[in-house]
Amino acid sequence: MPQDETSATFYFDTVSPYAYLMWAALQRLPFGRQIRPVPVVFGAILAHWGQLGPAEVGAKRLHTYRQCQWLAARENIPFRFPPAHPFRSLESLRLIAALDNAEAAITTVFDAIFAVGLDVASPGVLADIGRKLGVPDVPALIAASDAGATLRENTGAAIARGVFGVPTLVVDNELFWGFDSLPMAREYLERPGLFESAEMKRLVDLPVGVSRKRPPPAQQS
Repeated sequence: MPQDETSATFYFDTVSPYAYLMWAALQRLPFGRQIRPVPVVFGAILAHWGQLGPAEVGAKRLHTYRQCQWLAARENIPFRFPPAHPFRSLESLRLIAALDNAEAAITTVFDAIFAVGLDVASPGVLADIGRKLGVPDVPALIAASDAGATLRENTGAAIARGVFGVPTLVVDNELFWGFDSLPMAREYLERPGLFESAEMKRLVDLPVGVSRKRPPPAQQS
């Protein structure tokens, strides 16, 4: 989807604690562009690129969780992991999509998961979130909105733009992946020529010295 020069696209999945941290940070300080949030299915993105999520690598899992807890404390962002992680985030994403990606919906869902530490995969928890958002019947709203198809379209469009993980901010077709890339994105807005130096340009065509064999990317259905 084309992006105008006054907006930045925020691709996220509610399963990602880094996406929660980035969203919270974007709500606290002006970014310089209007944020256009777009929910996507992280698992489908990983499958397309032939990757594993950070929580799917045993030796990486605890490090990831500790880093998120530390980052939240450093940034003074309320944070508590849900009872289990990863978890099924699909219904929460569909609820957000059904509510037209409203900021209040995203914040309410994210806060329930990572500020309070609730199990959003539980129908009861999702129902409580829905009531807070004025939705008396979450499954009915999701079914009526065709949110599943919307998520598939969002995910396919994100992959087409080169998105390989969440959270990802896209500014002027430049991708900034991960919570720790937010300072770089802010500097890019201040200095649009950030990637125009000789060394930055050299990175675009840097040769691959050696590559491992890996399965081909999965096809989007």
